[in-house]
Amino acid sequence: MHVKQNYGYITPMLTHAEVWAAIDALADRHGLSVSGLAKRAGLDATTFNRSKRATRGGRPRWPSTESIAKAMAATGCGVSVLFAEQLRREGAPAHTIPVIGHAQAGGNGFFDNAGYPVGAGWDEVAFPDLGDPNAYALEITGDSMEPVYRDGDIVVVSPSASLRRGDRVVVRTREGEVLAKWLGRLSARRIELRSFNPDHEDRALARSDLDWISRVIWASQ
Repeated sequence: MHVKQNYGYITPMLTHAEVWAAIDALADRHGLSVSGLAKRAGLDATTFNRSKRATRGGRPRWPSTESIAKAMAATGCGVSVLFAEQLRREGAPAHTIPVIGHAQAGGNGFFDNAGYPVGAGWDEVAFPDLGDPNAYALEITGDSMEPVYRDGDIVVVSPSASLRRGDRVVVRTREGEVLAKWLGRLSARRIELRSFNPDHEDRALARSDLDWISRVIWASQ
């Protein structure tokens, strides 16, 4: 297999199958079909379909750089997140991020006022560099986030990531309640959150009741 130099480390080039697998995983992490991912990215609905992955003669057909870039932009996903599994397997540089339990996230002493993790003594997990030194992993507990997130799933949260409607977010209220939901609407005075699980109600909070809000950028599903 060919290798290339990439920012000081040697890693095998991504294969055709790995690139398409990363796109499949990206759609799955956001609860979308590959057609749904293409539509969200403003592309033709068939762009990522399996029928587009090879020619009639059986030759591999690669997704365009433009289509991948649009899918990443539509989901707020960086390259290191899109190819996280491949990068870890091939030995790309990684650093450790703290893993915080759902119950811990609601307690005092684990976050500063900006929602950045503080303190020590928690578990850690190796993960490719996300460009956010304050990123952390949160372990999901309970069934309130099913079917998107299940008990024991790990989500990676970036406090510095920008937010927009439709993002998956983790929110902590000033009372210490920790919620993982869809971001419905965010204004200067109010935030509207949509529940994953239909058995759990949507929430609307005043910004003054909010301790912090951070975007989910990866999930172990």
